Amino acid sequence: MSYIDELAGAIRASLRPELIPNGDTSMLFRIYAVLALAKGEDVVLEDVHDAWAAWMSAADPEHRSLIPFADLSTDVQQADQPYLDAIRAVAREYRERQCGDRSRAL
Repeated sequence: MSYIDELAGAIRASLRPELIPNGDTSMLFRIYAVLALAKGEDVVLEDVHDAWAAWMSAADPEHRSLIPFADLSTDVQQADQPYLDAIRAVAREYRERQCGDRSRAL
C-alpha cells in the first residue's frame, strides 16, 4: 500500500460512515490525501470543495454543486467541515510522525 493510500484510508476512517459518498471513492480520498500532504493543517473548506469537484467532475459532471465554492449556499459549504476536520487531523498526525522519525534518525 502506498503512503497516499495510507493517508487516504486514515482520512476515510476518520469520518462517520454515513458521510462516505456512495460508489468508488478511492480517488476522492487520494485527492484528500494530497491536500493533507500539500497544505497540511492549512487546508481550508474551499480546498476540500475543489478536491471534491475534481472527483465529481468524473463521477457526475452534471452535479448541481459543481460550481465555485463562493457560489454555494452556506449550508452546502459547511457540509465539507467534517472532511476538512479529518484532513487536518490526518495531516497533523502525519507531520508529527514524520518529525518523530527524523529526530530518531539524528
